[in-house]
Amino acid sequence: MAATARHGTARSVFDATRRHFSSQLALVYGMNGSGAIEMSGEGARVRLSDGRSALDFGSYAVTLLGQRHPAVVAAVRRELETMPVSTRVLGNRATADLAGALAAWTDQGRLTKVWLGLNGCDAVEAALKLARLATGRTRVLAVEGAYHGKSLGALAATWNARYRRSLEPLLGGVTHIAADASAVPGAFEDGDVAAVLVEPVQGEGGVRPLDPGFLRALADAAHRHGAFLIADEIQTGLRRCGPRTVSTDAGLRPDAVLLGKALGGGVQPVSAVVATPELYAPLDADPFAHTTTFSGHPLGAAAGVAALAAVEELAPRGEKLAELFSSGLADLARRHPTLITEVRGRGLLWGLEFATPAVAGDVLTELGRQGLVVSPCLGRPEALRLLPPLVATDEEAEEALAVLDTVCTAVPDEFRPPAPATP
Repeated sequence: MAATARHGTARSVFDATRRHFSSQLALVYGMNGSGAIEMSGEGARVRLSDGRSALDFGSYAVTLLGQRHPAVVAAVRRELETMPVSTRVLGNRATADLAGALAAWTDQGRLTKVWLGLNGCDAVEAALKLARLATGRTRVLAVEGAYHGKSLGALAATWNARYRRSLEPLLGGVTHIAADASAVPGAFEDGDVAAVLVEPVQGEGGVRPLDPGFLRALADAAHRHGAFLIADEIQTGLRRCGPRTVSTDAGLRPDAVLLGKALGGGVQPVSAVVATPELYAPLDADPFAHTTTFSGHPLGAAAGVAALAAVEELAPRGEKLAELFSSGLADLARRHPTLITEVRGRGLLWGLEFATPAVAGDVLTELGRQGLVVSPCLGRPEALRLLPPLVATDEEAEEALAVLDTVCTAVPDEFRPPAPATP
């Protein structure tokens, strides 16, 4: 009876998805879960409606602390029983606590101002608006391969034509440059750049760590020409890639760091712009120049404070897991050289590039059937993202690597590229 009820629940979810969202989305969900849906989560695992368990090494980088981290859940529960929403006309303790924690977390002394949102697009939009207001300039530099969101403003800085097609003209004045130090000087010649927006590691773009020399050249040029350097660490920050933030650890001295995804501890949607007073000046002069109804909502703020503490406590665990995946994925690529063309990443953000998008699609579907959830790269369909949580055990890490090996071994011949001819 219980199994029948669970099956009925899954069927009703797919029916509702087709009816109210998208038939294509229902098809994707059904394929990824082999007809099952997610029912509950704990730690690194998700329980499915057919009774199976799956490792959550995906969730688009949200579950850095796994599912339902106890400290984050407890913090949100306390706030829920106290004051779950803000009046927005009175000061709020939880919101102020998160702002202080973020300023202390990201940079000692420079990044002291905070704007809070709900998702990455919110943070990108706020940062771009601040840069244009603070400088009086309109042009923004972004990097080829970048992903900064799909709202109309953030989309102008996103590189992939798939998302931009049929929506242009977008926000004017965004220039994309190659991730090459030689491309940097010419980009600033007109003196009209308000901001440089850059991901130190491009996530959606296929998990591509940008060259440190290019990042330094870009940061130096921005500072020299009076433009603000905005580090989009919505996916890479909070120790996902090792340091608290990649940009500050690399000595780039960003004028703002954008955080999100894991900031809510996998429990609440929260994002943030953590900025210098100079970039934040328009909001200092007029705090209503950019607002959203749920900016700094208490439940999210409580989750954020708890998440920052939990991430720091688990940092040593993250270092060990990073070593396990660095060596394990390198071994995987050696065992499947015709399928996996490259392994890229750092910390707990890894990209596997496959020979073709068809191979990546087959592997993605089969991983779900075998109990491993990963995230595709929608702008780079030949790549898959592996995003293990800090709470994963050694055994779960080894299980994930074993599933990857099993699935790669079983890729059908029709998806396999021909072996290179022997001389």
